[in-house]
Amino acid sequence: MRNMKWLFAGVAISVCSISTAQAATPSVKARPSDAEVSARAQSLLSQMTPEEKAGQLSDYFYFGQLLPALGKPVEEAVAKGQAGALLFVTDAAAINRIQKVAVEQTRMKIPLLFGFDVIHGFHTIMPAPLGMAASWDPAIVEQAQGVAASEARAVGIHWAFAPMVDIARDARWGRIFEGAGEDTYLGSAMAVAQVHGFQGAYIGAPGHILAGPKHFAGYGAAMGGRDYDEAEISDNQLWNVYLPPFKAAIDAGAGNIMSAYMGLNGVPATGNRWLLTDVLRKKWGFKGFVVSDSGAVHSLTQHGLTANDAEAALRAFKAGGVMEMIPPTQKSDMASIPSAIAEGRATLAELDAAVQPILETKIRMGLFENPYVDVAKVDSVFNDPTHKRIAQTAAERSAVLLKNDNALLPLDRKTIKSVAVVGPLADAARDIMGSWVFSFTKPHADSILTGLRAKLGSTVRIDYSEGVRLPARLYPSPFGMLDGPPPKRPQLDETAEIAHAADLARNNDVTLMVLGEGQEMSGEMASRSSFDLPGRQQELLDAVVATGKPVVVILMGVRPLSLHDTKAAAILDIWYPGSEGASAVANLLFGDAVPGGKLPITWVRSAAQAPMTYASLISHDVANANKRYWDASNEPTYPFGYGLSYTSFAYSNLKVAQPSYALGQPVSVSVDLTNTGKRNGDEVAQLYIHQRSGTSSRPVRELKGFQRVTLKHGETRSLKFTLSPNDLRYWSDVKKDWVQDETKFDVWVGGDSKAELAGSFDVHQ
Repeated sequence: MRNMKWLFAGVAISVCSISTAQAATPSVKARPSDAEVSARAQSLLSQMTPEEKAGQLSDYFYFGQLLPALGKPVEEAVAKGQAGALLFVTDAAAINRIQKVAVEQTRMKIPLLFGFDVIHGFHTIMPAPLGMAASWDPAIVEQAQGVAASEARAVGIHWAFAPMVDIARDARWGRIFEGAGEDTYLGSAMAVAQVHGFQGAYIGAPGHILAGPKHFAGYGAAMGGRDYDEAEISDNQLWNVYLPPFKAAIDAGAGNIMSAYMGLNGVPATGNRWLLTDVLRKKWGFKGFVVSDSGAVHSLTQHGLTANDAEAALRAFKAGGVMEMIPPTQKSDMASIPSAIAEGRATLAELDAAVQPILETKIRMGLFENPYVDVAKVDSVFNDPTHKRIAQTAAERSAVLLKNDNALLPLDRKTIKSVAVVGPLADAARDIMGSWVFSFTKPHADSILTGLRAKLGSTVRIDYSEGVRLPARLYPSPFGMLDGPPPKRPQLDETAEIAHAADLARNNDVTLMVLGEGQEMSGEMASRSSFDLPGRQQELLDAVVATGKPVVVILMGVRPLSLHDTKAAAILDIWYPGSEGASAVANLLFGDAVPGGKLPITWVRSAAQAPMTYASLISHDVANANKRYWDASNEPTYPFGYGLSYTSFAYSNLKVAQPSYALGQPVSVSVDLTNTGKRNGDEVAQLYIHQRSGTSSRPVRELKGFQRVTLKHGETRSLKFTLSPNDLRYWSDVKKDWVQDETKFDVWVGGDSKAELAGSFDVHQ
């Protein structure tokens, strides 16, 4: 979410437990109507000074727990009624202490909103969001974010800076970690699931928090996959690819939107009135509030859009009534808005319009009645066993089986007597949780090695070799767990250890190699120029595979890492599986869970192919589509939607209910899916369409439906899909509007974006 270059390396955050009175039992109040909420907010506004209103547009970082000097100015702003929200406070007692100042010592007694980066868990860490998208299971994603919401709300957090709904087609971009991948349809489904998980049935639902979809808009198209770089996006791509997940999140009830850092087509998003007002509020009817990404108001001057801080504040204010997220070393630029009003450059009505949705959010969240949190209940929420079960299920359902020659997996505990576990990520409990995990929320995870030992007990011998170490980043990351560098370890003679790992492989029945990217190698400020395995991991892999013994590669990370056509028999992509990833992986390897996840990204062969998507426009030179490079294939290693199972599936009997449909009429498609293997398993049936002709050219294929289903071995089930009129329309540069053409459509249903079972239908007046 934020540029935290100011955070110096090696500083450990120690969150002190600040003594405070235990909160009283919350009062029960009926959910207020929209009219009641609006009237109450307007009543507050009528009593507030312009300075107090501007204060509500100020969202301060609070790092008083790290350094008191960073916290003192923020505490002073709270005491003066000059703050509307704080972020990065995660200790319940500290939240109560600061909230008490706002509620009991300021003139208007307006409670603060407390926000935090609840990206994929709070105390219980779920798989990386891209991994959860690989489940193609909105229900488990909703449950996972529901767990995250309950844990965050237990400590007094009201608001998540999530979900990230940016479409990303260039995996060099580190923040692909936080999203749902390259596809608009899948991304929209995951956006809706996460909003529902965070917010529950309505804003203010007990045990839930406000969702804040980000980064509006186009951040995922950063040039060259470089974080914070500008984005140049055509209207066609913006409306058809990048905006729909935001619209889906808003339609699902999201109460907040975060504006992006970067320049969009020459205008920084946080100062872009067309984006924040014309589209977001006028076209889409968004009623919530907009918050900037960290420092994004202040940086409008750095972008060259404005001449000074006051102009930056006014530009963001005029663009969309933006609440400013203020890094700890900066002051509120929004404090200058009252002066702009006095000078006639802004109006009090504009200020009221910006502040009202913030006050309405606080009213809906019940903060005026129940501003404090019950510190005594935090541990019971954190220790709810349901949370671990959901985390394990999410990790199991997210895993994607990429390769399984000769059905090596699942391993048979009856015949496997010894296992070599090799790799720099095999015994890496910190890395298994991925980015956006913080030590002060007290997360816990076991390593893959620990999980295998727990799974196999004394019945199977396990030998371990680290093999090689992950290299340090050229530019150290301020993120990760924000608790300083990992403990120092003795130096490793990698050449000798590679030889030792190969010896272990020769002397064991099977080798499990845990390879990939470490926790801080993806996420914010973690873009990468190569998809090769970091360090000497490829050398390690080649040496172990050369022994001729069976090898399973367990990939950890979010990028389409290149293994250079390895001869390893099996590859299981586990992403960053989270708190219960160790037990989930052990279950998957030994058949107590069956992988059913599918790729939410195109698995390119190298970074040179990026950006790439299955949903490209058809070239004039179709015959040579896979020969664009003279020195390599243009085909990806694995297509979008790909994923194997321990069983097999067959598609048959695809039927379009009728050959022709009128404009605006829904289209019905059915297909039979059969589990043709010997195990029960999950398959994700995917429906794709292509419009043959029309006002504009359309992509070669577009996902427009999917269903994850569980079938017993030998079972056949008929699946039904409905294509709505919205599924068949698109935004056209020719019309500068949404259109649905009279034309012919192809339709395919299958297990990935290369599905071959086909049908067609016509659309007419």
